[in-house]
Amino acid sequence: MGKQEDFVLRALEERDVRFVRLWFTDVLGSLKSVAIAPAELEGAFSEGIGFDGSAIQGFARVHEADMLLKPDPSTFQILPWRGEAPATARMFCDIAMPDGSPSFADPRHVLKRSLQKAAEAGFTFYTHPEIEFYVFRGKPDVGGRPVPVDDSGYFDHTAQGGGQDFRREVITMLENMGISVEFSHHEGGPGQQEIDLRYADALSTADNVMTFRTVVREVALSQGKWASFMPKPFTEHPGSAMHTHLSLFEGDENAFYEAGAEYQLSATGRSFIAGVLEHTPEITAVTNQWVNSYKRLASGYEAPNYLSWGHNNRSALVRVPMYKPHKSGSARVEHRGIDAGCNPYLTYAFVLAAGLKGIENGSTLPPETEDNVWSLTDRERKTMGLTPMPRNLDEAIREMESSELVAETLGEHVFDFFLRNKRQEWDAYRSQVTQFEIDRLLPVL
Repeated sequence: MGKQEDFVLRALEERDVRFVRLWFTDVLGSLKSVAIAPAELEGAFSEGIGFDGSAIQGFARVHEADMLLKPDPSTFQILPWRGEAPATARMFCDIAMPDGSPSFADPRHVLKRSLQKAAEAGFTFYTHPEIEFYVFRGKPDVGGRPVPVDDSGYFDHTAQGGGQDFRREVITMLENMGISVEFSHHEGGPGQQEIDLRYADALSTADNVMTFRTVVREVALSQGKWASFMPKPFTEHPGSAMHTHLSLFEGDENAFYEAGAEYQLSATGRSFIAGVLEHTPEITAVTNQWVNSYKRLASGYEAPNYLSWGHNNRSALVRVPMYKPHKSGSARVEHRGIDAGCNPYLTYAFVLAAGLKGIENGSTLPPETEDNVWSLTDRERKTMGLTPMPRNLDEAIREMESSELVAETLGEHVFDFFLRNKRQEWDAYRSQVTQFEIDRLLPVL
């Protein structure tokens, strides 16, 4: 037993913890949980807790179903919405095979492998997500239209709908769990909120995003509301993104910063962006993994749809924010393509892998896009050499199928499962007759 395990075992007694929830995610990013009694935790630390992996999306085939949950003691936190006495705690888990080796189907392990590759190159990867979501008056009825909690807009300060109180309760719970919040405000759509988490290493951030989604849903349910991270719940209102600021550090030095360079962006930072742009078509099926994701990308509202970068250009896929003088540590780039429904572990693993490939190959950054990409004509975009991102999940799957980067990052088993799952989703989606078709065609055909 190490110091962290000892701390957790002592905390169980001191905080009167009766239930310990072991959290993990499947390949699609759905949170899974199993509760154990405190008396079982010491054994879980040393040997793991066995479970049937075949019951979880993408984890194992039936003939190799036995797997182990290995709790990460550094993620121990009390769940504030479960009450103080008796308390309920949670820890994230790594997934292992019966022989103790890591499971390649564990999204957390996929990210750890990418972070290890970065570490071998001398880098630490930090991320800072801005998470958008909608809050509705209640759970939408099947076939019904969701009703937002308010009619407010971007940065509006209004009492109606209780959005401010909702965000305050969410932030209080997050901070009680050791998750720091930087900003919060009302977003552009009615009932749409944004809460920005403070930057952290990518693994901690991915854990925090999974916790964040759970807290938001718990607070919504406690208030008789319904929260959704669906990328585009309304045709006429903005979609929900998870814009993420990215930076690489070499020790205490920001590898993206170079004094006197254009935008203070180093050669390393430029090659990182170039790698992200080059490999984006291959990884879009992960950063935007649902059929609905492409409704957001196609709609404008500052959602990118072309492979472009720019300085403070919010229509670009990758934005270089304004540099703050005398704050070299704040040099970073912002990925604006990621949506709120992604699997954060796989998403950060892929964006990092793409950026590292750019650095490794010394990739050259294409010319900056200064114009609003959405205001350009197709001819102007073509003249500028702007390449479109995949327009739907089918195109994204086809791009991913032949990607060596994706296959290498995911591993053969997860690569095969993910593609099969997404093909099934696309096939089910494309056979649906939509309300649009009925309204538009039934009266005239």
